[in-house]
Amino acid sequence: MNSQNAVYTLSNECHDCYRCIRECPVKAIKIENGHASVIPEKCIACGNCVKACPSNAKRVRVDIDKAKNLILAQKDVYVSLAPSWSGVFEYSPEKMIALLKTLGFKGVSETALGAQEVSIKTAQMLNEAEKGLFISSACPVIVDFIRHYHPEFIKNITPIGSPAMTHARMLKDKYGENISIVFIGPCIGKKNEARDSGLYDVALTFEELKVWMNDQIPEKSAIPEDSTYKFIPNSAYEGSLYPVDGGMNETIRRIGIKKEVQLIDISGLHSFENALKNLNPDKLERVVFVEALSCEGGCVGGPCISTRKAGLSIISNVLNNVKDREIIPKTPAVVVPYAIQEKKVVSTPHSIEEILKTLKKIGKHTVDDELNCGGCGYATCRDLAKALLDGDAEASMCVSYMRKTAMRKAAALVRCMPAAVVMVDSNMNIIEANDSFMRMFTGDMYEVFKARPEGLAGAAIDRIVDFAEFFKTILQSGKELHKERYAVKNRLYDISIFTIEENEIVGGVITDVTQSETNREKISQKAHEVISKNISIVQEIACLLGEHMVETETLLSSIANDFDDKEEEDNVKSEG
Repeated sequence: MNSQNAVYTLSNECHDCYRCIRECPVKAIKIENGHASVIPEKCIACGNCVKACPSNAKRVRVDIDKAKNLILAQKDVYVSLAPSWSGVFEYSPEKMIALLKTLGFKGVSETALGAQEVSIKTAQMLNEAEKGLFISSACPVIVDFIRHYHPEFIKNITPIGSPAMTHARMLKDKYGENISIVFIGPCIGKKNEARDSGLYDVALTFEELKVWMNDQIPEKSAIPEDSTYKFIPNSAYEGSLYPVDGGMNETIRRIGIKKEVQLIDISGLHSFENALKNLNPDKLERVVFVEALSCEGGCVGGPCISTRKAGLSIISNVLNNVKDREIIPKTPAVVVPYAIQEKKVVSTPHSIEEILKTLKKIGKHTVDDELNCGGCGYATCRDLAKALLDGDAEASMCVSYMRKTAMRKAAALVRCMPAAVVMVDSNMNIIEANDSFMRMFTGDMYEVFKARPEGLAGAAIDRIVDFAEFFKTILQSGKELHKERYAVKNRLYDISIFTIEENEIVGGVITDVTQSETNREKISQKAHEVISKNISIVQEIACLLGEHMVETETLLSSIANDFDDKEEEDNVKSEG
């Protein structure tokens, strides 16, 4: 994780789904140990990965503390508020200004004021041109996309600062060079523009503003509307159309443009890239101006628009907030020259031999193996191979390769098992059976089935085994079954049948225990024979011991009696 980038990843939340790669138009994502991270030098901060991430692992850098520190430094800090605010917040202008001033801002101004100046200058340029391609500089993501990936079109970007840059210049001209400016809008790319232009200090998203407001103003209803609060230095007019797709072109039409000029609006990076494909601007015979926005639908579709309102409602609210003016100046009051520098992302060239060698490592040995399924996030298998060579991807990202690897391992395991293994589908047909199963149950037909490439696949299980009803029962119940020493004809089997896919596929593992049971019975019989014989011997010994004890007892009793008689006679003689 690198939270210094405008977009970063929380690694612990990333679950290797590769959706961010799939949605990233410039593939500025690196996969390492199954986790995705943003490549800063490739990223254009479009926010597609942030919107697409299902686990919320892609995060936008939070700059609230930067804005707070400007206020704590007792600077005069002004807000440049993007015109799409009226489609997101359910506040009147007075209430919105009151809330922002409660946060500590000196004043609140509309970025649309800068947009109006940009449109005037653009119309002036288009009216003066004879032919050629002009691309608007309003969207920072489009600008970064061109200078990183299509620098050949840099010369076609209008050399005018964006509305936010122009607005910042206006505010500094009006309130002094020492003021600080915080832009607030739905765009992540503005964070990079703030860093690169130096004209405004911080760019916050609407989402960040909501977090800040909820933290510092938990009871917003306690902040009263003040009718004296107004946007400074004045309210915007047609510039408020900018966040809607085609809004800039509409402002240019209102200013006045010669009919030979073609105004084209394109939103969405993929659409924009397709529009430039194979285009040679030098061959255009007329003036073509492209209002290019990276987000589909315009800025109202920005990655940090931070509302669950319907898109149509957002657009409607923005349009309701647009004020018309009868006379639009033909000359801009403020112009910010914008010299765009190339920052081309240089890709390492790879030979076809390197690519083919890498493809073989992921099981792509022929062109037919290149499925181009897009499961890895890349459009083609060769794109994945290039990413592998660049160190931005891992072989495990190829779903088909991992599936084949898993199947090979499973097949090898099943094939080598001494027990019989079979899988049966819902139609009671065999899907797969190992060699042990065929040996055990096909009898004289074993060699025939073994010679078939598909083996027993497709055969009806009830034609092969005499206990097919067990498979049918488990298919219906979804439970498991275990039978020990189940007798079939003259054989005994231990049978385990289990569910693989409920009501669709079941598996069975069968072991022939006939021989072991026979051996067990023989051992038991021998043991009983030995025990019986030993018992007989013990009984004989006991009997003999018993007879011997009787004889001994009789002899000892006789000796004792004789001794007593002799002692008695001796006593009588002594008395006499």
